[in-house]
Amino acid sequence: MQTKFIDEEIKYIGSQLQPHWIYKNFKIQGDAIVAFIGECEIKLTEMVDIEDVINNEPIYSKLMLSFITEQFNINLVEGVFRQRLLICIIKELLEKRGIFVVRNGDDLMIEGAKLSVSIATKSTTSILIHTGLNIISEGAPVKASGLTSELGITDIKEFARDVMNAYAEELKDIELASTKVRGV
Repeated sequence: MQTKFIDEEIKYIGSQLQPHWIYKNFKIQGDAIVAFIGECEIKLTEMVDIEDVINNEPIYSKLMLSFITEQFNINLVEGVFRQRLLICIIKELLEKRGIFVVRNGDDLMIEGAKLSVSIATKSTTSILIHTGLNIISEGAPVKASGLTSELGITDIKEFARDVMNAYAEELKDIELASTKVRGV
């Protein structure tokens, strides 16, 4: 699993959740996770989550830390497991900073305010995951919390790298663990 923090600001609009977006834009081929900062505005026409479309719930954040990962040779159920693993890693890293976080499925909440958005989907060639964390909560269409505005995390780039490295290491360790057991 390759990792990269993208220094340029990118507005996440949902269309980035497509096969080979990471490869085409950043020349990273294979399983990868990238992170970037920017506004997030996902209109209903770009929504992957059918439930959000049915409920007429577009997503907006004035400033968000986004993670996109593309992983090959796995199915959608495993992709959702990996999405939940990413969410649990973020929760753990926040709790190491003394921040109490409630996880409900793929949602992270701080005192009843939503910190995250996340979706996993299947493309024709891979599994794609987007997870976004509000940096500031102002302007969100729901009660929200932000990494900087409410939680006091100022080095977003460092936090993003910690998340990506922990995720990559966990997946590597899982694969290694599967090679050390005897079949029965």
